[in-house]
Amino acid sequence: MELKDLGMALAIGLGTIGPGIGIGLIGKGAMEAIGRNPEAGNQITTTLILSIAFAEAVAIYALVVALIIKFV
Repeated sequence: MELKDLGMALAIGLGTIGPGIGIGLIGKGAMEAIGRNPEAGNQITTTLILSIAFAEAVAIYALVVALIIKFV
């Protein structure tokens, strides 16, 4: 195994831990909010999806960095 492979594995592995935890916390907060105020479910769902997209973008950046390490 080359050092490039190790760097790539660390970049994608560590780069997805934060977004994974963040998405879980976002979902937990949204479910609690909908449980407290079901009438606001549509507004909460819209904000939930947008927040998850931003958190997932960080994981995509980690993937791009891993691919750059692998092929450059």
